[in-house]
Amino acid sequence: MDVRSVRYDHPDAVKLNDQVQLEYIQRYGDGDGDETPLDASMFQPPCGLYLIAYDDEGHPVATGGWRARSQGAGEDEGYEDGDAELKRMYVVAEARGRGLARIMLAALEADARAAGRTRMVLETGDKQPEAIALYTSSGYDASEQKFGHYREYEGSHCFVKQLT
Repeated sequence: MDVRSVRYDHPDAVKLNDQVQLEYIQRYGDGDGDETPLDASMFQPPCGLYLIAYDDEGHPVATGGWRARSQGAGEDEGYEDGDAELKRMYVVAEARGRGLARIMLAALEADARAAGRTRMVLETGDKQPEAIALYTSSGYDASEQKFGHYREYEGSHCFVKQLT
């Protein structure tokens, strides 16, 4: 597997993002998918990173990114200075069960740590039990403090992991 840093608006990133949006619609029955405002500049080093994993044939099979978050400065409530927020973790259906999500997660955590981020945070939904299992088995703790675009939704679950 080949893991590459790409821009969030790279054609393969757009392709995988479209796929994850369809999965959100299927799981949650929402016609719009995830409406969290994101743009490519949010994932530019050193304030973020976006990764795509390619299989041996060169097909994009997994994706994920982190973006810097902080308290105040017009950002959503609930973040702390030094936070890195995990976004768009996704593995295509035919590549699941191979540990790709763990590889991506470890790479994103290492990069955020190297960039001086002190805590990785994420929000996911109750209809993504595989994601919740990945995060809890990777050292993430449920957070009583809610953050992110969907923090007010009943099915929203927030998790944190100290990086330092």
